[in-house]
Amino acid sequence: MLRNYFLIAIRNLLKNKVYSFINVGGLAVGMSVALLIGLWIHDELSYDTHQQNYDRVGQVMQQQTLNGEVGTQMAIPFPLEKELRDTYGGYFKYLASASWEGSHILTYGDKKLSPSGLYMGIDAPKILSLRMKRGTLEGLKDPHSILLSESTAQSLFGNMDPINKVLRIDNKLEVKVTGVYENVPNHSRFREVNFIAPWDLYVTSEHWLERAKTQWGNNSFQLFVQIADHADFETVSRAIVNVKFNKVSKEDQRYKAAIFVHPMTQWHLYSNWDKKGYQTGGAIEYVWLFAIIGVFVLLLACINFMNLSTARSEKRAKEVGIRKAIGSIRQQLITQFFTESLLVVLLAFALAILIVEISLPWFNQVANKEITFLWKNPYFWLFSIGFMLLTSLLAGSYPALYLSSFQPVKVLKGTFRVGQMAALPRKVLVVLQFTVSITLMIGTVIVYQQVQYSKSRPAGFKREGLVMIQMKSPDFFGKYDVLRNELKRIGAIEEMTESSSPLTDVWSNSSAFSWQGKDPNRDVEFATIFITHDYGKTVGWQFLEGRDLSTAHATDSSAIILNESAAQFTQIKDPLGKVITWGSKGEAKDYTIIGVVKDMVVSSPYAPVKPAIYFPHIDNFNWMIFRLNSKKSTHESLAKLEAVFKRIIPAAPFDYQFADASYGQKFAAEEQVGTLAGLFAILAILISCLGLFGLASFVAEQRTKEIGVRKVLGASVLSLWQLLSKDFIVLVLLSCGIAIPMAYYFMADWLEKYEYRTTIHWWVFIVAGMGALIITLITVSYQAITAALMNPVKSLKSE
Repeated sequence: MLRNYFLIAIRNLLKNKVYSFINVGGLAVGMSVALLIGLWIHDELSYDTHQQNYDRVGQVMQQQTLNGEVGTQMAIPFPLEKELRDTYGGYFKYLASASWEGSHILTYGDKKLSPSGLYMGIDAPKILSLRMKRGTLEGLKDPHSILLSESTAQSLFGNMDPINKVLRIDNKLEVKVTGVYENVPNHSRFREVNFIAPWDLYVTSEHWLERAKTQWGNNSFQLFVQIADHADFETVSRAIVNVKFNKVSKEDQRYKAAIFVHPMTQWHLYSNWDKKGYQTGGAIEYVWLFAIIGVFVLLLACINFMNLSTARSEKRAKEVGIRKAIGSIRQQLITQFFTESLLVVLLAFALAILIVEISLPWFNQVANKEITFLWKNPYFWLFSIGFMLLTSLLAGSYPALYLSSFQPVKVLKGTFRVGQMAALPRKVLVVLQFTVSITLMIGTVIVYQQVQYSKSRPAGFKREGLVMIQMKSPDFFGKYDVLRNELKRIGAIEEMTESSSPLTDVWSNSSAFSWQGKDPNRDVEFATIFITHDYGKTVGWQFLEGRDLSTAHATDSSAIILNESAAQFTQIKDPLGKVITWGSKGEAKDYTIIGVVKDMVVSSPYAPVKPAIYFPHIDNFNWMIFRLNSKKSTHESLAKLEAVFKRIIPAAPFDYQFADASYGQKFAAEEQVGTLAGLFAILAILISCLGLFGLASFVAEQRTKEIGVRKVLGASVLSLWQLLSKDFIVLVLLSCGIAIPMAYYFMADWLEKYEYRTTIHWWVFIVAGMGALIITLITVSYQAITAALMNPVKSLKSE
């Protein structure tokens, strides 16, 4: 019997090739979208889960209150680890302080690399569950050791055994390779950590860290932990919440520092906090978003199947009647139609897998992933079987129940008519299809607008033509004048400067500022940036009042420049010449304001600019910044810059970043969401149009004789086109009426999370609605015009 069901199903598919193509093709596209989204979600949900102690590892974080707003940060003070180890050791199995991840120079012989890595405590390999290829997890116990990732070891040593080989970090620290670990997977917080050096080595190599050992107010470090087997994160966080508060001065207790442990299980998906200190989600929002999109796109494909199956009910009415007349029961008919549905789904699923395999490389590039198809994962195949059965039931349920309910007497007597109400479910489904498609279109446009709005935000300086090089080793220091003079002499640059922060971020903040008239109950963290006197000329900042730093003024060594936000926050009237004091009692120093510049957007493009103070300095720099010669090509200027750089600083690799490209990376997450949402919107519209094309074809076929009679009576092609198109246009207009307010509600809510955001313009909804109407007209018109041009003699001749 089952074999017979499949034979009949195959014959029906071959007999109606156009409808079969639409059904199989539409379902395949819908399934491929659902599969791609499923693989993306699987990758997101599996972040860091490769670690053995995934559910026991956490990062120590803190919350501080400034002016009634709670700020949540990863940065913690140096002495916190020792205090937790000594006083609260029973709550922890391992603790490891860490520097911030960054690029460093590794040198072995003539080979120089600049991989990303960090300094961590000796327990780090155990906390991170590193899979050692050589050496052991105890490799960091030697303060002059280093652990390398497999790829870094290969790049430095080739096929040689790296163990006990000596290399240099940043051309100043000699270390011995004591271990090689397997490359960290892409879906990990530590995916770009290509080496780990001992924390003790970091402490002894940086003089400022000696002071930091006792500074509870210096939040410059990270701390990772693995909690004890008997403990849980909530209990541990409650126990240590006041550790810092009890150690800081009475003056600093006003910040209400609260320490807690953020579990690794939440690092990736739940990383956002609001200004009241409550967790507000994170990447999990995108997981839900794409999960909903995947379900709806698959639903659209199922709707096509349901629509076309029920639309052709009259064609199969006699088949159902004959089957019932010769003894078929309704259950057998339902099984038959579900078998046809299953066959379509199986064919579509096979085609969907092929589409996914072909599109995965491109999808990975867009989504910045390394997703592979889960061929060997039994859970994937179990899910796929359930997925196909569910889709078969979903797509075939209505046709099966609807067609099997026909009365054989009426069908075989020729009195059966499906009636106007039979078309109602199809119309509802078409409205649902286009509602989803139009909503996705509007959402994609608004995401694009938000990204472009932020990109076009006035920067306060000119990013184009600015090149940044991080000063990773002592070889950079003391070469400023030589580099600047030589590069200007050969015309490679217009100007250069040095800074403590890159042009795309702020690396240092402080709240220890005071001035005359300051409200003692009002505090804020100022970005503190050390610069050379040529900084303003290099970046091209814009003065609102006052003047730039100059070597011609001896007093400029204690001068400062405020940005617009800092000037507004301090509320100092006529700030030029006024004094701001920086530092705690006994170490405070007075600085004179000589200028106020427009805000420079360097951190988040979506948030207000942070109040910043610029200090002239002779050291404490981390970056060289060059303004390339605008009268020469970028390629020519970079070639000259590289040649001079390698001659004057030969020990360091020439690693540079363009300021505008580095800043552009801040839009990566939103651009990925916009690109993927746009792709899925296009596919949703394609699927909807496939279904619309099939329905229009069926309606035209169903009304062939009516069209013939109308043509004989003098109806024009235009009037016939209007007759066949108007019903579909009404349905799309109804979809617009539902989609527009729904899209506005969801997108307005999405934009609320950005402090610097675009407005939702009315024309977006008009364009989306008109786009849907035009697509509908193009889709329907082919069938409508073809039917209208048909020779009435052929359409009216007797069967």
